[in-house]
Amino acid sequence: MSRLNCPFCQIEEQQIIFQNELVISFRDGFPISPRHTLIIPKRHIASFFELTAQEHQALFEALHILKTEIDQEFTPDGYNIGINDGLAAGQTVMHLHVHLIPRYKGDCTDPRGGVRWIFPEKAAYWL
Repeated sequence: MSRLNCPFCQIEEQQIIFQNELVISFRDGFPISPRHTLIIPKRHIASFFELTAQEHQALFEALHILKTEIDQEFTPDGYNIGINDGLAAGQTVMHLHVHLIPRYKGDCTDPRGGVRWIFPEKAAYWL
């Protein structure tokens, strides 16, 4: 996917909720919880492993700032932080994006196992 047809490279200024020199953040277009947020590098790269040290630091600084803002507004009980890196991992937009997903007690029947549920037969390891 080139920068020209990348939906994340086409984000409009009014959609941006946070930015610094190297990353921008906006609400997920298909949120799974209130304030589900994406953080992306401004540079068009597909993989987390392509980040420079400076981009890595900027991304994690943004993650902490946005988490604090969401905490103040919604007081979630927890978070899922996720990256789908590569087609085999489920990445559908080939521009690196980090999901910051607020979680709330009772938002699902049993949250144990978290991201392990991508393989349901392996998720409930505690049984």
